[in-house]
Amino acid sequence: MPRARAPAFWYGRARIPLWARTLEPVYRLLRALRRAPYALRVRHPWRAPVPVIVVGNITAGGSGKTPLVLALVAALRAGGWRPGVVSRGYGRADRAARRVVAGSRVDEVGDEPLLIQRASGAPVAVAARRADAVRLLLVQGVDVIVADDGLQHLALARDIEIVVVDGVHRFGNGHLLPAGPLRDPPARLRDADFVVCNGGVSQPGEWSMHLRSGSPRALLRTDTPAPQPGAEVHGVAGIGDPARFFDALRALGYRVREHAFADHHAYVQADFGFDEGTLPIVMTEKDAVKCAAFAQPHWWALPACAELPADFFSAVLARLPAARRASRRCAG
Repeated sequence: MPRARAPAFWYGRARIPLWARTLEPVYRLLRALRRAPYALRVRHPWRAPVPVIVVGNITAGGSGKTPLVLALVAALRAGGWRPGVVSRGYGRADRAARRVVAGSRVDEVGDEPLLIQRASGAPVAVAARRADAVRLLLVQGVDVIVADDGLQHLALARDIEIVVVDGVHRFGNGHLLPAGPLRDPPARLRDADFVVCNGGVSQPGEWSMHLRSGSPRALLRTDTPAPQPGAEVHGVAGIGDPARFFDALRALGYRVREHAFADHHAYVQADFGFDEGTLPIVMTEKDAVKCAAFAQPHWWALPACAELPADFFSAVLARLPAARRASRRCAG
């Protein structure tokens, strides 16, 4: 079973191996080379004719971006906007631009875009070049774009940057990949418009976010009642931080047998060889979209909703009118 474990030296006190220390300067150089054409204005990012909000992080792995994207889409709609979501679509079979629809397959569009489309109903598109995905959504009448995990995608201009920080693990040992978990140095946060701290203790200037678990949802229609607190369950998580999900199950009162898979793991039925049909299986919603084809009546998905201060969403929405005017000027 593929395990989703970051190297021990990323977040612990283990010594960084020589190979990782050697490759860190290489990553730093490649990062600088990728950014240089934009910093020197040799290349220019493509600007959409509508505001673009980027939600990303500076570490490898999950930090809670997807629940925040869903909460942001809901807040934008409540504010009278028509949001669409673009993503690279990690793990899909090709790089072409595609609309994500209810019947899309995970191998075509990726797990997180499919989850976002099904959970929100918002227009979603994927493409290796985010600009191509944006163009697909513009003809759908969207008037604001949310880019899921696009912080390092410099080819798309953005009006608002929201960086999500894992409040428990923070920045690990503080080193760049592969010596540490960082895709960008912590100083990158100074350029962001909003920094959101998911769990843990938020630092000055950060907005606090917490994930609230909903009620288990059956993957198939079933008369079987949902598992109740106190029940023993198989917990399945193929996300950036499976321990966070298992802790959430325990916080609800479940006794958990842990089954951690790699982030974005492509499930097959054989991965569930541990299932004897006697215990419920509870998984994340991201995992559930990949297991529908062979799901069983005792398999359940546990939704997670992002909770943030109302002032956070008000502050984001307050910036959009000026961003819309700027986008129209640049596009015109």
